Amino acid sequence: MAPHKGKQKKEEQVISLGPQVAEGGNAFVACHIFASFDDTLDHVTDLCGKETICGVTGRMKVMADRDESSPYAAMLAAQDVAQRCKDLGITVLQIKLWATGGNRPRALDQSALRALARSGMKIGPCLKYKTVGVVWYNWQHGCLACTKA
Repeated sequence: MAPHKGKQKKEEQVISLGPQVAEGGNAFVACHIFASFDDTLDHVTDLCGKETICGVTGRMKVMADRDESSPYAAMLAAQDVAQRCKDLGITVLQIKLWATGGNRPRALDQSALRALARSGMKIGPCLKYKTVGVVWYNWQHGCLACTKA
């Protein structure tokens, strides 16, 4: 018979997610809040926007379809994002607000931002408020962007 081999010990590696900061330092990330007419998306990335840290929608937090676009769903999504950021050691959020067309922030933006502030996260400057999703249509020729080419 062959000699019996003993068990080899495996070393456990500690995996740390999130930004690498010194003890007591502030970890900065960007929080993109996109409020459309039917849902709210809270998406946390690094400052460049390349690496996603977490993302939660209002649709993930409520059961009824009619509640997806409510400020309550936006608040629950923001609270979940804040808890996940605290677990990863993130302390400061820089907010980027996005919305579909119009010139005023929606109630979903405001409730999500208020929930992040009340959860104990430090809020950096709101970097931009950008309206996306506005597409102009010509009733005769379809999209104007296609006809101008």
